[in-house]
Amino acid sequence: TNTHTHTHKRAMQHPRSKMALKTSASLFSMLCTALLCLALFSMVSNSGNFELSSGSALISKPNRIATARPPATSRWCSSSSSSSSSSSTASSSRLNRLSSKASLNKEIGLLVDKSDLCSILSCRNPYVQSQCARSCYSSVSRQAGSRGLGSTSTAVSAAKKSESGGKKSAGSSSSDGAASYDYDVVIIGCGVGGHGAALHAVQQGLKVAVIGGHDVGGTCVNRGCVPSKALLAAAGELHKLKSKDHMAALGISTDNLQFDRQKIADHAANLASTIQGNLRRSLDAIGVDVIMGKGTIKDKNTVEIGLPGRVDISGSVTGKSIIVATGSVPAVPPGITVDNDRVFTSDKALKLESLPEWIAIIGSGYIGLEFADVYTALGVQVTLIEAMPHLMPGFDAEIRRLAQRVLVDGKQAVDYHTNVFATKVSPQTFGGVEIELTDASTGEVKETLEVDAVMVATGRRPYTEGLGIENLQNVQLARGGFIPVNDKMQIIDKDGKAFENIFAIGDANGKYMLAHAASAQGISAIENIVGRENAVNHRNVPAACFTHPEISFVGVDEETARKEADAGGYADKIGIAKVSFKGNSKALAMKEPDGMAKMIYRKDSGEILGMHIMGLHSADLIHEASNAMTAGQTLYELRMMVHAHPTVAEVLDELFKHAELEHATKPVPAMA
Repeated sequence: TNTHTHTHKRAMQHPRSKMALKTSASLFSMLCTALLCLALFSMVSNSGNFELSSGSALISKPNRIATARPPATSRWCSSSSSSSSSSSTASSSRLNRLSSKASLNKEIGLLVDKSDLCSILSCRNPYVQSQCARSCYSSVSRQAGSRGLGSTSTAVSAAKKSESGGKKSAGSSSSDGAASYDYDVVIIGCGVGGHGAALHAVQQGLKVAVIGGHDVGGTCVNRGCVPSKALLAAAGELHKLKSKDHMAALGISTDNLQFDRQKIADHAANLASTIQGNLRRSLDAIGVDVIMGKGTIKDKNTVEIGLPGRVDISGSVTGKSIIVATGSVPAVPPGITVDNDRVFTSDKALKLESLPEWIAIIGSGYIGLEFADVYTALGVQVTLIEAMPHLMPGFDAEIRRLAQRVLVDGKQAVDYHTNVFATKVSPQTFGGVEIELTDASTGEVKETLEVDAVMVATGRRPYTEGLGIENLQNVQLARGGFIPVNDKMQIIDKDGKAFENIFAIGDANGKYMLAHAASAQGISAIENIVGRENAVNHRNVPAACFTHPEISFVGVDEETARKEADAGGYADKIGIAKVSFKGNSKALAMKEPDGMAKMIYRKDSGEILGMHIMGLHSADLIHEASNAMTAGQTLYELRMMVHAHPTVAEVLDELFKHAELEHATKPVPAMA
């Protein structure tokens, strides 16, 4: 016996034996945990008759649940309540006193009344919150499921199930008098605008379906601002590294510099794919039904769904309100045929499949300038062709001149032609493209260029083909194909009468063709749907061009401000302040001092009328001005605010302090 005991002790001291015991203990612990979870699941399922339907996707993010669908505003939760408020309060108080998961399991298993479950969604214990969320949302799912989707066809339901990875659709039904609809809001299009509208709608307790077209994310995510920023990120690094004087000043040598075109292209494609997945998951997580297909308005409450090449996707859904968010596609002028080989738009250029030696870019707006920045960084000769008398139309004149000096005249790889139309673009049989340039003033052919490729960057047009706008009585598309809307984003007919429940946002209405403007309009539309009147002030929406250095602005330019002041009788009240980046410590430290900030303001009220910045991080800096304008802050408040040193933000600090105001403190408005 002693020998056996001694041998056993020696074995226990062996490292492998200790590891085996630890492993056994770990396995035993895991087994106990699994049994505990199984018991909890059994109790919850038996007591509440719960299901893991659409709510199951939300359980892993309990904090988001409470934000997405507050119980206080959820008509489904309140409609299932049958107990008194005192009972709910007692249950909530009882749960908050519990200190262990075992007690929680037991207590949650006893909660049968759905009002109890909905009332404790605000509990701060994440574990309790997740279990209660499971009950409440499963209850909602069963109520909606028992009513069915009404006019939603089996094919569309199957398509939704397929697109959501087999997850059961929650369904919904809302009442408007005697009418019953599948959803509170049906959004046609899932770009940045549609996504923003969907998120805000769920926060207001609305049941939402998004008809996603061919891809979630729309133009911005898949063929626009997102992948272009990936290319511009690479371009920015290359511009720095190729500037030997710049790098030498920082003590860095960049001999034998090389880049991999395909890896740069892959970065753009991967970024678009990642952001697209993030958007899709964010909608799934809050219970939005994403239906892949093309939506066509049949009447003021019905949207038919189909998808070219997919006979299995067809049917219709109904909504109390409909939002059109179909975005835009590249606009191609007459006389230009896009072959997506040597003549292409930004959609093709973003793929960066090849690098021509010499490319002509027709248009010098945001898109044209950004791609000129990318191509020159990658060693391509660029020629800009602009129909207006000057490059960069729409920019403040002073900023435009500085930008041309830095971005165009300062680069040997860029030249330009202004005040000309590209009236004919002809790919040649043996390679290259011939461009006929016609004088915009005289209409006479001015000259002919021969380049290796042509990129058309002449703006965008709304995508409304097959949308079914003609099915809305007396509605006529505006010039350029834009959908006419009022300030509430409601579609209006030829007589100016609004459709109370049908909205159009983003590029489809043409008010401000920027992704973030579309999102703001989507949020505004939802606000109007729930009865809170709202209108977007587009003058306070910032814009940015992501060249190197960046250009940004908000509000009006100097020319517009002075015209409005002349008409309004306050011409003597207009003030202009300017600050150069050459005096900023951070910009000097980074050896990037090119740039200036310009502010147009009123001397009497301190109101900012416009802000225009060209320089390091200007796309980020502009938000200080745009947010101040939206919040109604004046220079009387802004000049007293503190900015960290040394930062580029001090450019704006100096700009605010440079303003010559008529009063020492903000004047008090006269009593009416």
